[in-house]
Order: sequence, then structure tokens, then C-alpha cells
Amino acid sequence: MLSRARHHLSSISKLPSFPRGPKSTPISVHQTIQIIPSLITRHQATSLTSLAYGDLFYLLKAPPNPFEVKRLHAVLLVNGFFSPISADRVLGSQLVSVYVNFGCLREGLLVFNLLPCRSNLAWNAMLRGFVDMGQFSKAIEFYHLMLVQGMNPDNYTYPIVLKACSELNALEEGRRVKDLIVFNEIHRDVKRNIYVECALIDMFGKCGSLVEARHVFDEMPKKDLASWGAMICGTLQNGDWSQAICLFRRMRMDGIHPDSVIVAAILPESGRLGARHLGMTLQGFAVRNGFDSDLYVSNALINMYCKCGCTVEACSVFCNMENRDVVSWSTLIAGYACNCLHRESFELYLEMNRIGMSTNAMIAASILPGLAKLKLFKQGKEMHSYILKQGFEDDVVVGSALIDMYAHLGSVREAEHIFNIMSNKDISIWNSMIVGYSLNGDISLAFGIFQRLWESDLRPNFITLVSMIPMCAMMGTPRQGKEIHGYAIRNGFTAVVSVGNSLIDMYCKCGFLELGLNVLSQMMEKNIVTYNTIIAAHGTQGQAEMAFSYLEQMQEARIRPSKVTFVVLLSACSHAGLVEKGWLLFNSMIDDYNILPEMEHYACIVDLLARGGHLEDAFKFIRQMPLEPDINVLGSLLGACRVHNRFDIAQFIGKEIQQKNTKDSGHYVLLSNIYASTKKWTDASTTRAAIKERSLTKKPGSSWIELGSHVHKFYATDFMHPEFNKLQGALECLRFELKDEDHKPNLGLPSLGIENGNDELFNLDVS
Repeated sequence: MLSRARHHLSSISKLPSFPRGPKSTPISVHQTIQIIPSLITRHQATSLTSLAYGDLFYLLKAPPNPFEVKRLHAVLLVNGFFSPISADRVLGSQLVSVYVNFGCLREGLLVFNLLPCRSNLAWNAMLRGFVDMGQFSKAIEFYHLMLVQGMNPDNYTYPIVLKACSELNALEEGRRVKDLIVFNEIHRDVKRNIYVECALIDMFGKCGSLVEARHVFDEMPKKDLASWGAMICGTLQNGDWSQAICLFRRMRMDGIHPDSVIVAAILPESGRLGARHLGMTLQGFAVRNGFDSDLYVSNALINMYCKCGCTVEACSVFCNMENRDVVSWSTLIAGYACNCLHRESFELYLEMNRIGMSTNAMIAASILPGLAKLKLFKQGKEMHSYILKQGFEDDVVVGSALIDMYAHLGSVREAEHIFNIMSNKDISIWNSMIVGYSLNGDISLAFGIFQRLWESDLRPNFITLVSMIPMCAMMGTPRQGKEIHGYAIRNGFTAVVSVGNSLIDMYCKCGFLELGLNVLSQMMEKNIVTYNTIIAAHGTQGQAEMAFSYLEQMQEARIRPSKVTFVVLLSACSHAGLVEKGWLLFNSMIDDYNILPEMEHYACIVDLLARGGHLEDAFKFIRQMPLEPDINVLGSLLGACRVHNRFDIAQFIGKEIQQKNTKDSGHYVLLSNIYASTKKWTDASTTRAAIKERSLTKKPGSSWIELGSHVHKFYATDFMHPEFNKLQGALECLRFELKDEDHKPNLGLPSLGIENGNDELFNLDVS
């Protein structure tokens, strides 16, 4: 068709106008093209008039398909609209826009390059085409070319260019665009419209400059729903969830009703902040406005309720959904897992498989921790095989979950294998391996991974520090803890409340209470864990009054005590011998805070009474407990019976412990020692024999000592230390010095030969 049109270029000037009356039906592009040959053949002398121009303009506004666009392109070509002497700035630019609208970016660019006069319409169309195709850098280059050629951007140009800046995270380029907008406002009286302002807010928010986004937002004389949405979503993207909630409430106070997009964005953050009431209010609003059937809103509701711990409500939303996608299933599966409902999570996953829904990487990562908690090793291996078949193994979230699963199942070798073969190790993979070693008691290997991390291109994040600091406390190595503390200060991680809590706990457990208090004083934010940690630290050192002073501070900060708070306070009372105050606290927990006692609280009360010598009261308390006492409750009283020589109560408690068939050999050893202290050697031997019959083993005791930068670890009866002979020689010297000063062993603590009445000081082993 195009070649035929060019063949008749000599007759173009004789083309008549296309007929169109006020009541005539608009002719199609196809009809227009069909009449061209006949018009040329008749050689009518009438030139192209404005009526024909109007027809072309009309037809270019909404052609039905790309093929018709090309036909119309031919009409413009044969009519000379691409001639160097053509002064038209509309039809050619409109043709560029039409090509871009149909996704024909290459054809649009070819037409653009042939245009003798280019309007903003053509430039904006090409910019939009580059952005729609994801060629954001090309869009920025094209924008600069536009400026070089003397074109002035308009209010259609700016939103497109700002979107390219936001996608490239090009904050400086976005600032230059804003400067040009302000310049044109001042010197050319080109006022920005609300679309430009929304684009500026969106760009600054996505580029991380929330202050500049807020400045543009606050200067807007009139704010519509789009501007509020851009500001709220930008605030959410930058992690300032509480500020986003405040903006949402301000929007409602200004009389702006949110749409489904804003509701779906705010709901998960309501859950993150534990604002369940706000989430329920949003759900009511969604129901009243018909948003509840929106898939994104429903998924966001499930997310919100799961984060608030309301899995029943989340399940209700899920069950009432008419249509569910894979996000619906994965959100509830992950929600169950996060709330430790691992069996429900796994059962929902099985149901999803039964209806034919495919498992994606997110679902696989959500299921793996539950399989570990449920000790489903076989199913875990099957999921691992599925992950390999689907190619999910390179996903860092899945890889991290696999390492966690195998570590929790005690399969450290498999966890190491996954860690070693992963080509794309981000910091979460290293963190998972560190935690995996820690879970299995391999503290030295965990420190080894930590040291290897420094040899990589990565650096520890706050999660790494929170994992490592407690191990410094476990090993009693405050020097390494101080080095980590220094790194945290240099990198600003001390502002993270969990890092501060870990440092307080580490210093206090290593005996440096003052350093722990220094960390506490420098913390800008404190939560319930902070106060529980410092209360526990004072409690273990017998400073109960100081512990209660922190309870008062916590109440002044409007932080409600938790169950753990009362456990550590009751323990503090126990260590300080404050029996009466402990009782008052226990009753206050029930009456004033509506917290029902759990087994830990009962164990603390038993320990409180037993340490104070009130063994009869402790025994009576156990008999009146609404719950069946567990081994820890009974063990607290059993230990006190040995101290206070109450064999009668110990005998009864011992029978209760034996009936529970505990796998902890420590309680049997304690009972055996009580029998031995009262010269009941037969009962002591019987109890020891029960340990062997039930194949109970006691993990060997161990201790550490830090010399310089090296940590030495010793196990009881271990002869493998390279300097064992020197250590044994030093212990022998101590043994002879003890004998010379006439020190005798405590026969109530039998270890070797006590059953036979041997009072010779038993040989000292390295321990």
C-alpha cells in the first residue's frame, strides 16, 4: 500500500477533501485508504482542505489496531506530512503517540525521527514508551535530549521522567527535575498540577528522601486521594510505619475516604504495629464500601490478623473469600508458622496441594521451620527434593530456611552442605549458619563462621550481632563481646533495641553490671525485653529492690508487664529471700494484671518458699496447684529438701519424679545425693542403678577461660587438651595443699567411692 501511494506522489496536490457532514457517519481508516486510488485516478483538482485534516485528526485519535495505524501512516506519508517543508506539528506527533500506545516503540521512534516539527506530544509519547518498556535510563537520556533541543517540558512530561527517576533510584536526577519545575514556575509562569506534585512525592518517597516528599506534600494547597496515597505509601516504603498510620488518620480527619489500594497498604502495617483495633476498623470500612471482596484487601486482612496473633480471625477471612490466589494461601500458611501453629500450617499446605495449587518459594520457606518443629525429618527431605526440582535452591530465603530446618533437626552436616554449595550467599545465609551451630552447641564453629564472614565482601548486620552476643555470654568471653559492641557503635547498630538488649544481657551475665547499665542509659528506645533483662540481672545478684525500681520505670513508660516480667521479679524475690513481697507480687499478677499463672510462675513460688525454709508451705502449695506440677516445680523443692535435710518430703517428691519418667539425669543424681547425705546407701545405689537402666546420660560439664584472643574450653574427664599434663600437675599441687591444711571433702556430695564410705579426697579431674 505504501509503495502504491509513493507511485502517485505527483497527484497528491490534486486530492480533494474527505467528505464529512454534520450528520454523516465517520469513515474508518480502511475506507479512507480504499478511496485514495479512485481519487487519484480521477485527478480532481481540489487541494487538501481543513475538513480533510479534521478527518485525519479524528481517525488518529483511536484507531482499532496496529494494522489500521500503518494504513493511516501511509495516508499521512502520501499527503506530505513528513516532508521537510511541512509545518504540521499535530498529526505526525499524534501518530507517534498512537504507535507507542500499541506498544510499537520501534515504529514510533522511526516516525519520531522523520518528523520535521516535533511537539511535546511526540516527546512525551516517546518518553512514555521507554518507561512502559522498562528502559528507564533511555527515558532519562531522551529527556536530556529534549532539553538540549530547546523543548520546554510540560505537566505531562514531568510525571513520566520522575517515574523513571524513582525506578532507577536516581535521587539527584529527580532533584534536578524538581529544580526545573520550580524554575519554570518562577520565570515562565508554568504552574505545576496535582499530577506533578504526586509524582514528586512518589519519586522522593521511593528514593528514600522522605523529608523532601513531606515538604512537597505539606506545600500542596489542595490534597486529593492520590496525593495522600503517594505520601502514605512512600512513608510505608521507608519503614516509618507509625508515621504512615498517623498520616492515614489525618487523611480521614480531612474527610478523604481511602480507596482499596490505601486500605490494602495500611492493613499489614496495622498488624506490624499490633494495632488490631485500627485493622478491625479498616475491615469494617472495607465491608461498608464493598472492598471486602477485593482480593488484595482480603489478603491484607489475613496478613494483619496473623501479625496481631489473631489466627482464628485470619482463617475466617480466608474461608469467606470467594476467590483465592497463591498469595492468600501463602499468607495464611506463613501466618500460622509465625504464630507457632506449625501443625495447622502444614495441614493447610497439604490442603493447598490437594486442590492443585502450586508451591512457590515463599510457601516452601514458610513450611520448612514447621517441619523442623514437628520433627518431620522425612517430610523435610521431601520438601528439599521439591525445592531442588523447582530450582528454588538459589533463593536466599529458601536457602536460609533449609539451613534453619536441618539445624533444628540436629543435622548440622546437611546444613553445612547447603551453606557451602550456595553460590549467592547474602548475610541471612551466614546468620542462619551461625544460629545453626549455636543451636547444636557448636559455639566454636559459630565463631569460626563469624570470622569467615569478615573475609567475605559482606559485613555483619544487627541480626548477626544479636546472634553472636549471647554466645559471648555463654562462653564468658566479655572481651569478644566488647569488640562486637565497638563494631555496633561504629555502624549505628546500638540504636537497634534488640542489639542493646543483647549487650545488656551479655555484660550482666559476664559479671559487668555497670557496663550493662551504661548500655541501658544510652538506649533511646526501650521495650519490654529491655526491662525484663535488667530486672533479671539485678535479681540474680540479689538486688531485688533495684529490680522493683525498674518495674516502676517500666510502668511510667506505659509498658505493660508481661508473664516473663513476673517470672524474673518472682525469681528476684526468691534470691533475696523476700517471701512476703513475692506472695504479694504473685497475687497482684493475677488480680491487677489479669495474667494467669503458668508453670514457670508456680516454680518460682515453690523456689521462693523453699529457699526461705518454708518447705511445708511449698509442699502444700504444690498439692493445691490447679496444674499438675512438672519436673521443674518438683525439682525446686527437691533441691531445698537436701539443703534443709527434709528427707520425708524429699522421699515423696522423689517418687513423683520417678513416676514422671524424666530423661534428665540431674534430678536422679540429686535424689541419690540426698539419700547418701542421710547414710541411706542402698537407696542411693538403687537410684544410681535406675539411671543406668533408663540409659540416662549426663552431658559432661565444661568450662572456658579466655587468655588473650584465644578461648580454652575444658570438659570433665577430658584428657585431650594439649597442655593437659601441666594442668594436672597444677591440680595435684592444689590437692596436696588442701590436705596439708586439713580440708576434708563434703560427704554429702558423693562422687567417687562415697557409696562405700570412703572419706578420702577423691582425685581431681580437669573440669
